[in-house]
Amino acid sequence: MAREKKIYDITSAPQALTRDQAGRQKRYFISMMIRTACFILTVILPSPYRWFALLGAVTLPYFAVVIANAGRETVTRGAEVVENKPLALD
Repeated sequence: MAREKKIYDITSAPQALTRDQAGRQKRYFISMMIRTACFILTVILPSPYRWFALLGAVTLPYFAVVIANAGRETVTRGAEVVENKPLALD
């Protein structure tokens, strides 16, 4: 009796941890640069617009952390078995 072999598709492999961490660090850095710009705009802009910049500077850290932490668990799909693929070597 022949035993069936499962074939795994390499395209379903998760992204490397170092690439994932680098991407999250880049997103967080960009968010903090936007926050810095909001603080600068709070000083420069006239009164009605100043409050929008200040609101952005105060609320952006929460969203930056949530976006930076949403990474690996949402991307990982696990290994998928390829069905009906012929084996090259047996």
